[in-house]
Amino acid sequence: MKIKFLGHSAFLIEGSKNLLFDPFLTDNPVAAAKPYDLHPDFILVSHGHSDHFADALDIAKANDATIISVNELALYAMRRGANAHPMHIGGGQRFAEDLYVKLTTALHGNALIEEGLSQYLGVACGFIVKMDGKTIYFAGDTALTYDMKAVIGDFHRIDVALIPIGDNYTMGPDDALKAVEWLNPRIVIPMHYNTFPLIAQDGQAFAQKVEKLFPEKKVFALEPGQILEL
Repeated sequence: MKIKFLGHSAFLIEGSKNLLFDPFLTDNPVAAAKPYDLHPDFILVSHGHSDHFADALDIAKANDATIISVNELALYAMRRGANAHPMHIGGGQRFAEDLYVKLTTALHGNALIEEGLSQYLGVACGFIVKMDGKTIYFAGDTALTYDMKAVIGDFHRIDVALIPIGDNYTMGPDDALKAVEWLNPRIVIPMHYNTFPLIAQDGQAFAQKVEKLFPEKKVFALEPGQILEL
């Protein structure tokens, strides 16, 4: 399995299926791919903000890919001509023999601004993905929540946790440290930082703090375009 960081919160995970997360590429100043470069089977969208939903519809239509998200966002995608599978928090679904997806709580907003008007798209979410014998947790945009321990960490043996550290809109580095403690993943990849000045953070400093507190864990503060092979 390969995990490629595309910048901001966008990731491409390649395994028995190709999974694309929160594809904010076209207007992303640090994006490491163009929408036409990617050929996913599924697109997992945590919420409808423009820095996450961004290119999802175009990529889905171009590749006959299926968008997986909360019910309201998925139905919106279907109305716009994309394939989508509606789910909701706490629900899980097996999409292939080696692909299981479950939606998790994310404390954040979820709306799309169109022509100056706000389109409500349900609640925000995160994802637990089990594929090819690995368990990946994609937190989405979220504050620190005790669900990370009681609902996620206590129920799943997480191989890789993708968690925001940018602060202002999401958890900052200090709260993310507590999230690592509660989730107890083997590997941590920080995201949602350094795209814009407002969410500037030192990814390497965060990695050093995690590894000092939890020496058994590995943190990879990937640069856009870098790949982690599991």
